[in-house]
Amino acid sequence: METKQIDNQTIAIHRYSTVVVGSGAAGVNCAVHLYEFMKQRGVANPQERIVVVTGGIGLGASRMSGSDKQTYYKIGTSPDVVDGAKEFAKSLTAAGCCHGDLALAEAIGSLREFYHLVQAGVPFPTDGMGSFVGYKTDNDPYERATSAGPKTSKYMSECLQKQIERYGVRIVDGQEVAHLLTVGSGQSKRIAGVVTIDKASATESNYAVNIYLGVNIVLAAGGPGELYKSSVYPRGQLGIHGLAFKAGLAAENLMESQFGLASIKFRWNVSGTYMQAIPRIFSTDARGKNEREFLTDLFPSMGKMATNIFLKGYQWPFDPQRIENLQSSLIDILVFNETQKGRRVFMDFLRNPVGSDSMEDFDVNDLEPEAYEYLKKAGAFQKMPIERLAHMNPLAIEVYKENGIDLYSEPLEIAVCAQHNNGGFAVDKWWQSNVPQTFVIGEMAGTHGVKRPGGSALNAGQVGGLRAAEYIVNVYGCEIPDYSDKQAEIDRQVSQFVSKIEQYRSPSSGLVPEDVVDAIQGRMTASGGHIRELHDACEALKGAVKLYKDIQQRGFNVKDAKDIIEAIRAEHLALTSVAYLKVIVDLLQQGSGSRGSHLVLAEDGIQIHPDIINKATGKPLKFKPENESLRGSILCVEYNDSLPELFGCQNIELRRAPSDRRAFELAWQDYREGKIYS
Repeated sequence: METKQIDNQTIAIHRYSTVVVGSGAAGVNCAVHLYEFMKQRGVANPQERIVVVTGGIGLGASRMSGSDKQTYYKIGTSPDVVDGAKEFAKSLTAAGCCHGDLALAEAIGSLREFYHLVQAGVPFPTDGMGSFVGYKTDNDPYERATSAGPKTSKYMSECLQKQIERYGVRIVDGQEVAHLLTVGSGQSKRIAGVVTIDKASATESNYAVNIYLGVNIVLAAGGPGELYKSSVYPRGQLGIHGLAFKAGLAAENLMESQFGLASIKFRWNVSGTYMQAIPRIFSTDARGKNEREFLTDLFPSMGKMATNIFLKGYQWPFDPQRIENLQSSLIDILVFNETQKGRRVFMDFLRNPVGSDSMEDFDVNDLEPEAYEYLKKAGAFQKMPIERLAHMNPLAIEVYKENGIDLYSEPLEIAVCAQHNNGGFAVDKWWQSNVPQTFVIGEMAGTHGVKRPGGSALNAGQVGGLRAAEYIVNVYGCEIPDYSDKQAEIDRQVSQFVSKIEQYRSPSSGLVPEDVVDAIQGRMTASGGHIRELHDACEALKGAVKLYKDIQQRGFNVKDAKDIIEAIRAEHLALTSVAYLKVIVDLLQQGSGSRGSHLVLAEDGIQIHPDIINKATGKPLKFKPENESLRGSILCVEYNDSLPELFGCQNIELRRAPSDRRAFELAWQDYREGKIYS
């Protein structure tokens, strides 16, 4: 480490071959593979050439998110299921807007990375013959899903962390990523390093600024969870999308967020066996009084209603194609409808679903065949939901108990929440961004299409980390950066960064970071959530642009070091919200209709039910079906501060999966000569 004085601040400078930003399952896995590839190539002291920089090693979606049996999606391993990479890739691209080469890479790397996790110690279950047991998840035609329980991703990140600790790779914790240093321009532009604030050391006068210079940068900081007010992301997970946009990275499919039912007191997805146990779902007024069985307003029979509650287990994401004809995503609409009225919605595992006066009482024998046969096979015909849940998945109950909620004694408050972003920053088949030597993996990478099979995000993060590490070591090498010829450029940016922090502290008329984040979240949930309308989205975009420009003009009103960090977060989250609303508006203007996990309202659209009212118009809610002609392209967005809306969009054609298969001898020669990386 070296230090330097810039604008009365002591700047600590660290140099590594590769800087990995983020300590979730994707980022730490990439660090593991970087070390292993360097070791294979005989690089001296590989552990000294890699650093993992993180805001909190115990934070983020990998450590703090999950569901009843958090799913890992891989190629099928059951002896009874014939599967392969080509079929796997078809499942990833089935709904469109997904690059074929990425899907095929994820398929080919699937088992390699799955067994890598097994070797690292993740306890995926096997049967007596050693087969890894599978099940079907949402949008899954095969039994590709497996699980280590509700905390699968937590186990993944913990086991991989132990691995890099054994290797001696350094993890720098408590670092707030505040800026990405760039050098050069045009095709020569590179991200040279990451500027952080050490959260534990920062004071009003000493901002504890660190610079981590790298030849290669790997961004694995997760999704922008705090964009939405109704969110199941861990609290405080903002991502660094705004910083990446400012550094020149292009993004794809940002509008394809995934939404679903989740508990809100403790943020957790209520998918899988939570729904397959078939609990009672009811609403109350704001004080928790005046209970109402609101699902009975639309479902004609107990059997139909209970079956759809069950189906929400593996049809968990909100899906506009599962609304008509009383399908399972109608439940999401009805839950949202209740919360829009100011009511609260709960799942009660102590009682079976309660019907209207015209309905029969709940009876498992009245379930439709799909639900009945599943529960029969699982031996889950117990009398009450809590008993069925305990029989099928006792760990699902324990997760809530660990977080102060006893499902044996209290109902679970739920809402429709943002859960995952299928879009992210554009990458090639090696997970390299449009800025050379910067790689994006995990949820930050835009590798998914409109829909994805449940659990495929965990596989994508692992394969992306493997691919990025292999390319970095074999193409860009492992040298420590110099950047002496770029020092003036770097110093100027650091000085500008310090000046911005000073500006945050000065104006009494400045904005309050907490209020800015509240405004962003309210706007995104109302206008960029699972229900969207063109005029409303346009107005929201105007508001988001105005807010970001207000920040540039007025700054923030901050008092201490903690407020400085909150101001940095609020500013780049504000820019992120502009990008998301920009692509939402642009896609709606193209007439995309309802797709993925969002419903598009239209007065001339399809009526869901006469009793489901559009709150804005007071008329029955109508939606526009998907325009499937848009499945063959992807909407790409880039930051451009010369544009009125700060971002420009363009449709790009999908990249196809390569279909040429070279003879073994030729392929072997390409491998030996490194031509596979060209």
